[in-house]
Amino acid sequence: EIFMAQRLATEYVNATMQMTDVQMDQFLQYTQAFRVTNRVKVMDSGEQEFVLEDESGEEVHLPFERKNGLYVCELSCRLVTPHLTNAVRKLFAAFKGSGRVNRIYRGFTMSYDYHAGTVHRITQIAGSDSIVIYEYKNTAGELQRLFNSNEAEKEIESIQYHINVLLDQRIAAGNDKHITQTIDERLRRFNQRLFVLEA
Repeated sequence: EIFMAQRLATEYVNATMQMTDVQMDQFLQYTQAFRVTNRVKVMDSGEQEFVLEDESGEEVHLPFERKNGLYVCELSCRLVTPHLTNAVRKLFAAFKGSGRVNRIYRGFTMSYDYHAGTVHRITQIAGSDSIVIYEYKNTAGELQRLFNSNEAEKEIESIQYHINVLLDQRIAAGNDKHITQTIDERLRRFNQRLFVLEA
């Protein structure tokens, strides 16, 4: 069931981040704040590649090329460990990344389309079926406000707490179909809200 979903992997597909010199300095400071090993490789062409590695040995390579006075990182990778996944998610949001991010679960994928750090669409894909569960409306936007505060983190914690309570109630309900259907519907609603908040 979707509400029991555990993320298997996260993919960045043709994603990009662009930075000025000042932002590049901030990026370096930001990467050092995570509990990940970080090293810089300078290529023959003069381009730089940042390598982030967590304690499990999983790595992500962030190559930066100089284009029109900006540092441009083109990112296509697949991440599995939660710690490194979270670090890259925070970098991507902080430095206003664009592109597609697929969060892969058993049986389905949540696909997020970002433009300059804002989620424009979230699609749930299972086999050949796809359902758009969020579409950005060109306003100040609920998501933008959430990104700029800690409200999202607080709401995520609250929803996770409610999901745990509901799962306990579901076990206690046993074979009572009416109660389990009501609980399942509430779990599905909480779950869809989580997918939007975790963008």
